[in-house]
Amino acid sequence: MSEPQSAQRRMKPAQLLFEPAQVLEDEEHFFDLESMDDPRHLLARSTELTLAFRAAADRATEYQAIAAAQLADPKRFDRLTSAAIAERAGWTEDYARKMVEFGVSLMRDGSDRER
Repeated sequence: MSEPQSAQRRMKPAQLLFEPAQVLEDEEHFFDLESMDDPRHLLARSTELTLAFRAAADRATEYQAIAAAQLADPKRFDRLTSAAIAERAGWTEDYARKMVEFGVSLMRDGSDRER
């Protein structure tokens, strides 16, 4: 049995804002969470940040895959092998091949949506 649609909806990720340079130098500070006294607000804000970071990581991974697919494109005169892509990205060669495949599927799906 599937959950109701409202239960399936995810919370909207919090907007990621860059912290001032002086705060970044102080490892005790993290998006001002340490200054929150109310645990309800702390839980809410830290949950928003968690979701935002996950969404950002997922999005960045998709861009990595697209870049890998573009670099491996056989139509490119400067095409890179899976080994070369893996070395540049700090991946294993097998993971690079999977990311290329993922990127190809993302680009294909993206071009289908544009029509």
